[in-house]
Amino acid sequence: MNQKEMIKKTLNMAWPAMLESFFTAFAGLIDSLMVSSVGAYAVAAVGLTTQPKFLGLALFIAANVSISALVARRMGEGKREEANRIFSTFLLFIIAAGIVISILLVAFADPIIRLCGSETETHDAAVSYFRIVMGGMIFNVIQMGVNSAQRGAGNTRITMRTNLTASVVNIGLNYLLIQGHFGFPALGVKGAALATVIGTVVASVMSIVSIYKDTTFISIPYILKNKIHPAAAALKQIIHVGYSVFCEQVLMRIGFMLTALMAAKQGTAAMAAHQVGMNIMALSFSFGDGLQATAVALIGFSLGAKSPDMAKQYGKICRRIGSAISVVLAVLYFFGARWLYGLFFEEEDIIAIGVNIMYVIIVIVMLQISQVIYMGCLRGAGDTLYTAIASTISVTIIRTIGSYFFGYIMGWGIIGIWLGVLADQLSRFLFASIRFRQGKWVQIKI
Repeated sequence: MNQKEMIKKTLNMAWPAMLESFFTAFAGLIDSLMVSSVGAYAVAAVGLTTQPKFLGLALFIAANVSISALVARRMGEGKREEANRIFSTFLLFIIAAGIVISILLVAFADPIIRLCGSETETHDAAVSYFRIVMGGMIFNVIQMGVNSAQRGAGNTRITMRTNLTASVVNIGLNYLLIQGHFGFPALGVKGAALATVIGTVVASVMSIVSIYKDTTFISIPYILKNKIHPAAAALKQIIHVGYSVFCEQVLMRIGFMLTALMAAKQGTAAMAAHQVGMNIMALSFSFGDGLQATAVALIGFSLGAKSPDMAKQYGKICRRIGSAISVVLAVLYFFGARWLYGLFFEEEDIIAIGVNIMYVIIVIVMLQISQVIYMGCLRGAGDTLYTAIASTISVTIIRTIGSYFFGYIMGWGIIGIWLGVLADQLSRFLFASIRFRQGKWVQIKI
């Protein structure tokens, strides 16, 4: 396959994956925008739930990395039966774990949110939002899991349709339930949470339907027809690839929570501006996430087919596409900073904070997309221990120390905290790019 054909194949897989990730992030931004109509405290309250939510999802994010990498590798090897055995084991595992973790998070929501730095103004709203979202967590877990397996098989358009539909449902219900339009009750923050859960219910149903076809590589009819059962050996493979990712996710989320805690201590106005900034940064991340999902599938297939040079080339193509996107985003953020924050807030002090945050994000976005793609390439090849160590050093140590140093010791407040975020992104970029260029990751067996 020549360079032109590889670029065409990458783009054909990448645009649905990027669109899927973008609309998921966009829905989060719209959540904040619609919640802002209730008041800045509501934006801050929802922001407080972000990191404990992702900490609760850490196990499943790790499992999703495993299933994507393993399905892609087995597809390249032509081992459909083994891929479906791994998937059936994976599905049983995430459903059982999802139910247990959901119950625990709902039960301990109050102390969890208090630990995240809630204030009197934000605590009750944050607890209500967290309980509703975590109560419906099982649907999110199923949707994420099935979509991850589909991405590993290269079916990015299917996952795009599920997430796009969920985002539309979420945004529509936000409109109905937050302010109470068309006779619906005005539920405020609780309405935003319910909209999110119902959106994930729709997405999970669509995801399951997508594998009820015998023609797809991952297929429930194929599993039933061939009497494929979950197996301990398959679970061992999932754990082998995913255990370091799980440790990485837990330690990263601790680092993210510490940063969020420092931001919350800056007051409601600063926390509200911070949350919108995180949502905007998530939009940038979505492009990198879509490209890394593409890279995982293409690299896994290439390595399964014993073509390491092709795997490296696909990684480079994804990174170049990501770099071009990051330049466009940086320009848009530079000229649209005030306008973006003006959509969310009328308070001039919050907008002023937000504009300064955007100037930091402009630099971040130039590093963020590339490092996400590089990290995805390494994880897709099974080099998860290295990515775990690199991410832990960057997020848990460098981000935390940097945010505290610039925010508190230097006295630069919320902007100093964002400089800590920048330091984290820079170190992850350096770690990932160096490892990718060394090329040892193509030799890993999974």
